[in-house]
Amino acid sequence: MCGIVGIASSRDLPAYVPLEDACAALAHRGPDDSGLWWSPDRRVGLAMRRLAIIDLSPAGHQPMEDRTGSLRLVFNGELYNYRELRAELREMGHAFTSASDTEVVLEAYREWGSRCLERFNGMFAFALFDAGARTLLLARDRAGEKPLFYAWDGMTIRFASELKALMADPAFPRVLDPEAFCQYLSYGYVSGDACILRGVRKLPPAHALLFDACTGNARVNRYWSLPEPVSEPAAENPDLVDELDTLLEDSVRLRLIAD
Repeated sequence: MCGIVGIASSRDLPAYVPLEDACAALAHRGPDDSGLWWSPDRRVGLAMRRLAIIDLSPAGHQPMEDRTGSLRLVFNGELYNYRELRAELREMGHAFTSASDTEVVLEAYREWGSRCLERFNGMFAFALFDAGARTLLLARDRAGEKPLFYAWDGMTIRFASELKALMADPAFPRVLDPEAFCQYLSYGYVSGDACILRGVRKLPPAHALLFDACTGNARVNRYWSLPEPVSEPAAENPDLVDELDTLLEDSVRLRLIAD
């Protein structure tokens, strides 16, 4: 399952930020490993709890850095097409030191930037810090299978897989959003990107958030949408059944990839 948590700011942070406590609050999501990293200026911190699925060796440890040392990544989920992407990236000159899909995310970003999201087939929520650009990229999979909460105040952004990780910091505000609370009482959940805590949002499915650690600006954008329906002659029922069988078999095959 894994859990990720982190903070980034355009200003100096307090001397003590309980990022380790926030990570410990996600221990139930990842019993196999944990990791924590701070940038040299201590304005960016990433942490994660890992449930090892692909590449069970220490080479899959996170936060993971690329070979240049300029990129750091915490990744929750799986890329179902990581083998195909790794083969494509190798042909383009990229080298890999692990068998993990996490490293594929790093190299895909090095090659295509945030456009790499358009190539990913999987379930994921991740945070990638680019030290050269001084940006933090948060992204969530197309269906929103993996959760990702964030709070941004104009200068600092905090994110986590679960609210309890954000609330591990005693200084984090705990004010209910009345409208979201009413939704929860009425429907049993909070809709859209709203959250039961005021000032916290859910990153929507198929969206990415880019935070500029120099200016403090944050921008959310959609990177994928359902294809528009097209007008074409209706297929015969046997053809539709065969196509559905093929799609289901391929979907199950991809989801069985594990070590």
